Parts: sequence; C-alpha cells; structure tokens
Amino acid sequence: MVQLRRNYPSRGGLQTTFRVTIFIILMLILAVAGFIYYKKGNLNFFGQQPLPTAIDKTFDLGRTYLPTCNGTLVHHKYYSLCYIEKDEESSWVAYTLNRENLNVPNIPRNGRFSPDPDIRTHSAVHSDYTGSGYTRGHLVPVGDMSFDSTAMRETFYMSNISPQLRGFNNGIWKELEENVRDWAYSHHGLYIISGPVLTKGLSKHIGKNGVAVPSYFYKVLLEYNEKGKAGIGFLIPHEISTLPLQSYMVPIDSIEQITGIDFFRDFLSEKEQASLESVIDKSSWKVSDARYRLRVSKWNYE
Repeated sequence: MVQLRRNYPSRGGLQTTFRVTIFIILMLILAVAGFIYYKKGNLNFFGQQPLPTAIDKTFDLGRTYLPTCNGTLVHHKYYSLCYIEKDEESSWVAYTLNRENLNVPNIPRNGRFSPDPDIRTHSAVHSDYTGSGYTRGHLVPVGDMSFDSTAMRETFYMSNISPQLRGFNNGIWKELEENVRDWAYSHHGLYIISGPVLTKGLSKHIGKNGVAVPSYFYKVLLEYNEKGKAGIGFLIPHEISTLPLQSYMVPIDSIEQITGIDFFRDFLSEKEQASLESVIDKSSWKVSDARYRLRVSKWNYE
C-alpha cells in the first residue's frame, strides 16, 4: 500500500513549525517595539541616548551629555552636579531650560537651605555661611526652576550653593540669570552649565566645613536646534561690577582652560568644539539695557 501520508508533516513536524512561527512573530513584535522605543528618544542598541533633534523635545543634555567631573557626580530630578569634597561645593551644575517651562506660571518661592542628601561624604551646611560675610548664592537659580515645587526645592540643596558677595549675587549674577531666561525663551531653549572657578584664586574658606570662596564664577550656554548650534561663555570676577555684561562674554574654551573642565566632550565632535568654543558672536546674545541700568543704580547696593 502506498504510504500517502509521507507527503505531509508528521504531528511532531506540525508542532515544531507552529513553535517556530510563534517565535518569529514574538521576535518581530520585540523588534518593532524596540525600534519605536529608540525613535522616541530612549536608549539605542548601544545603551546610549541618541542626540536630540530639537531642544523643544525633552532636550535632556543636562542628564546625558555631561561635562567631565573630577569629583562626585550627582543627579537630581532637574539638574546634575559635580561635587568637590575638598572645597565643599560643586565645580559645575548642568541642566536645560526651555520655553515650555518658562511659560508655566511661577509657583511662590519657597525652600529651606539643607544639606544635599545624595552627597555621601556630606555637603556643606547652612551654618557654614552664617556670619561669614557671604550670601548663599545659587548656581541653578530659583527663577529657572519655579515651574515645579520639586525643582525649586532642589535648588536649595547646599551642593547648589556657593559663597557670593551680596553686591555680586544681587548685582551682575542676578542680571546674567535674568538675561539667560530671556535667551532660553527666544532661542527656544538652552543647555546651561554654571559654577565657581575652583582651580585658581581661592581667597579663603569659610565655616566649619571649609567652604571655598571663589574669585571667579562662570556660565556656559549652548543653543542647539534645527537651525544649528551656538554657544557663549561668561567669566566674571567675584566682585561688584559696573561694567556691561557684554564685557564678560568670552569663548567657551577659555573657561575650559581656566577650570580644566571639558564641557561638551561627549556631545560635540572635535571639529564642532574647535569652531563653536573658540569664537563668540555677541550679536546673537542681546543684553537688556534696562537691567544693566537697574544693576548699576540699585541692585549692586541692595
């Protein structure tokens, strides 16, 4: 008798084919899900976050592409920092500020200076500044984080604070902060890195923990959107100033040289760094004349 059934899969063959088919379908589903996850700006196949294409779309440079850090790297919800234990303050803080956050109505200022719970070696404390002659100067300004109660509360961690003369804090530092918010709005967003210069000119230390008093402060700004990239640096002596803010505009690489920090090593190519960090275009960063007049006539003396 002819064994016709030999022309068809056996029962085991059918089961094997079914399992293989199910396995292939599952793999296809996982592949599609992974591709969607990647395209939405999450981790790619190499475990790295892809470069953002527009600053308006969760421009998270302040979490992923950070400056070099020779201290303790700490991530808070809305900014990151590099804490230098021997100086009891951060050499830099990094975060993004965009138009969407600036459009949110400001919550009332509230917060109490407190040690940073994420510094294992313990940060400076409120009393280190008491009677020192220096104010508790914010590196990430309260005004940049007034869109959310957690964001604002994080700015009062002592790791985000540096000793500043009152006339400096209320004067040119305040003027720079307010202009930065204008630029973040008009440029649709900025990646901001700010800090004291801890590599030279430390005049003294204050408090029982020995918080370093810097002789200079800096801010580095990076604009990145569909139109391209632009950056600028500010290096300001720690003193009361009557000079225009434009006087302190400097190339970013000059701040890298004085601080020893590479700000955009993991974000910009060497060619981009060479061109963007070596020159400045002051015309792209319009400064408010009204604020300058307020500073020299009032803010410096408050």
